[in-house]
Amino acid sequence: MSLPIRQFHLAIPAIDLEQTRRFYVEILGARQGRRTSNLVDLDFYGHHLVIHQVPQGTAAAKTFDSDFYGEDVPIPHLGMNLGHEEWSELAERIKSHQYKFYDAPHIRLKGEPGEHATMFLFDPSGNALEFKAFRNHDEVFALKFGKASDARPLQALVDAAAAPVR
Repeated sequence: MSLPIRQFHLAIPAIDLEQTRRFYVEILGARQGRRTSNLVDLDFYGHHLVIHQVPQGTAAAKTFDSDFYGEDVPIPHLGMNLGHEEWSELAERIKSHQYKFYDAPHIRLKGEPGEHATMFLFDPSGNALEFKAFRNHDEVFALKFGKASDARPLQALVDAAAAPVR
């Protein structure tokens, strides 16, 4: 008996297919799969992300800010939960390419269940992206109320992400 595949698939627009492909591969570290003249398949942290060329003159995806426990977050956005080391390496890679953060690395829900390091940016086609590293990944779906179960601090992770590129 084989286990079910649990791989997320998302297709997003690309105003400039090549520029957007380079962003995902060179800056975010995705692995390129198949490519045609109008789409590129990407292995994005084990998930299937497809960037599709949209007609010239197409406007970027419309986003609006939504309140998330007192912080504004762009909606819609693609989010990825990473381990602490992967998150830190990605923050360094983004900074080393001098790519601008929409919301710089910081800690959200500090001291609460679900505490996590987070950062937001937009790809060259205007798609919003969030990357998180939870203090305790078991709390991804935790209720807001209650005492945090793991004291592992994330501040050092965020401090390292905020430091200038060496």
